[in-house]
Amino acid sequence: MSAPPRIGLTGGIASGKSTVADMFAELGATIIDTDVIAREVVAPGQPALDEIAATFGKMLIDDDGYLDRGALRKLVFADDEARKRLEAIVHPRIQDETGRQSNQAEAANRLANQTKGRYQIIVVPLLVNSSLKDILDRVLVVDCDEKTQIRRLTARDAESEDQARRMLAAQSSREERLAIADDVIRNDDSLASTLDQVAALHEIYRSLT
Repeated sequence: MSAPPRIGLTGGIASGKSTVADMFAELGATIIDTDVIAREVVAPGQPALDEIAATFGKMLIDDDGYLDRGALRKLVFADDEARKRLEAIVHPRIQDETGRQSNQAEAANRLANQTKGRYQIIVVPLLVNSSLKDILDRVLVVDCDEKTQIRRLTARDAESEDQARRMLAAQSSREERLAIADDVIRNDDSLASTLDQVAALHEIYRSLT
């Protein structure tokens, strides 16, 4: 039996990656979300959290011992060097755990003899510059225009427009993401339109196994 295809799902901030991943999950895909893994590797008691505190200061740890993600986000989006130091701490750990979870899911499917029609969606927001590309079979980009991203960011996270633009500028460009895409979902329109695109790709991905 061949290994289930690994589909990397990426997109800019506030492009709708989580919404699309949830739609694939409803259709039966295995979802591995590196945003979830990123929170796990900086949980209290994890070595990465201690390293972040030592690098950036204990003021980034709240009274309950958790990382103040909002404060850290403002710091790293305003300082490229700080962002690179943070990535050096967390990215290798995220990549190792992503690979472990992917292999674990594949082994479970093999044990249950359920590999036919199965595929994995691995959500990687910063895929353009990630070595996780090396384990993927295809790349799916969730795409929308910059105005939509800014509108969603200001509404969702109560960010100012200036801060939203800085967050966009700190990530890979839309053109860079589309350059690595095998498949694209446009997510500027209705949820029904997005779901139709997901359903079509679901059939394609099922046929790859």
